[in-house]
Amino acid sequence: MAIPKVLGIETEYGISVPGMPEANPITASSTLINGYLAQLSGRTGWDFVDESPGHDARGFSVDTGGNIELETHLVNAVLTNGARLYVDHAHPEHSAPECRTPREAALYDCAGEEIMRRAMAGVAALNPAGPRIVVYKNNSDRKGNSYGCHENYLMDRQVPFSKIVAELVPFFVTRQIMVGAGKVGSEAPGVSIRDVPFQISQRADFFEEEVGLETTLKRPIINTRDEPHSDSQRYRRLHVILGDANMSELATWLKLGTTSVVLSMIEDEELSELGISIVDPVGSLRRVSWDPSLKTVVTLADGRTMRAIEVQWRYFEHAQRWAARHDTSVVAPEPEVRSILEEWEAVLEGLERDPLSLADRLDWVAKWSLVRAFMERHGLEPGDARVAALDLQYHDVRPERSLQRRLRMRRLFRDDEVQEATTVPPASTRAYFRGQCLARFPTQIAAANWDSLIFDVGSDPLRRVPMMDPLRGTKDLVGDLLLRVHSVDELLDALGA
Repeated sequence: MAIPKVLGIETEYGISVPGMPEANPITASSTLINGYLAQLSGRTGWDFVDESPGHDARGFSVDTGGNIELETHLVNAVLTNGARLYVDHAHPEHSAPECRTPREAALYDCAGEEIMRRAMAGVAALNPAGPRIVVYKNNSDRKGNSYGCHENYLMDRQVPFSKIVAELVPFFVTRQIMVGAGKVGSEAPGVSIRDVPFQISQRADFFEEEVGLETTLKRPIINTRDEPHSDSQRYRRLHVILGDANMSELATWLKLGTTSVVLSMIEDEELSELGISIVDPVGSLRRVSWDPSLKTVVTLADGRTMRAIEVQWRYFEHAQRWAARHDTSVVAPEPEVRSILEEWEAVLEGLERDPLSLADRLDWVAKWSLVRAFMERHGLEPGDARVAALDLQYHDVRPERSLQRRLRMRRLFRDDEVQEATTVPPASTRAYFRGQCLARFPTQIAAANWDSLIFDVGSDPLRRVPMMDPLRGTKDLVGDLLLRVHSVDELLDALGA
């Protein structure tokens, strides 16, 4: 039986320092995040004690090369909205708090964009005469480097990982036709811009394996990192590294919503008779991305061929049956699940009929339409530097500079909702307890991470409060308690009782 889908997004942002092409990206990322943290009344650092990125879902562990030691020396903070804001290697990253519904998770991803905007303003305020830092929500620098937008989903530990792989790979290979961010050209070895003038996904070029542990080299379609940040006997955190960073709010929501439904179907045995196994998942992922006409077919293990959209239709049909047979509240309240299925169907119908009809909601279609019109107007070829600049400008997080914002695409959230989500945690998960404690007792929290808070109560030893269940620590469970207590001592006594 499917379990509630706690979920969230980790977004690594691209940065540039205009006029300083040789700027150190780690230094620039640290400067950017400090520009935001300087606007806060205090900061709480990240606790690395439970980090285990080398654990593999296939039953073994590997040495990850000491990355955690490096990260402990970089800027790394926990925010009152329950999120983590830090430097991940050479990129600023916003890891959104755990959320209970796709809509909520999409909202907190938008909050990450607003935090980046405030960080840019903070840098300018701290050093008005210094260099600017510009942030882009994209996935590659056109120099062969890709940075991620990772999704995380809570799953039942009892579901065999091999079953997850078999039933999820075809969905992941083909879902890009709905939620790809679009890209001019290709960065795959040996592929020229004449071969691929425009493609659907920004990330597809960078994947080399079907299943694996890596996230920066030999990237796999299914990532096997087994780091649940919760009770490992009950839960698995599926770490999804395949997706693009979406500017479209609706595309982000659709990505989270459809994937949550598919994972719930896997847990409920709804896909056991799907009958789709792709022979060459990595090659198919790229070939589907390289064809905006959506005519490319994938070859199945039984010899049949299917277009990507036909694969998605099969998953959608199973989703309809699943919704009629099972408790859909594991994904979200019934009205939201109904909306997810309706949007999924509408998008597939639009892609069949005329992809350009979806330019108001899908990133790759919006960008494709923009790029084609620009090239036709100015008589340009895809390899022209001005076309590449247009591509990048689509992803600028500054509203006044973002081409995506100028297209007036459909939005899900009001500006005031996004503003509130930068400081207030979601009420539906343990992120509420984390965020509220950080807001109430900022000077008495020594460190925090996803599954614990460490309180400094003065002369006594530090006190660790575990939070191993993502569905506890919600406003319903601890809201009244947090209103009653006036000190950390009172809070710890009440929790102990």
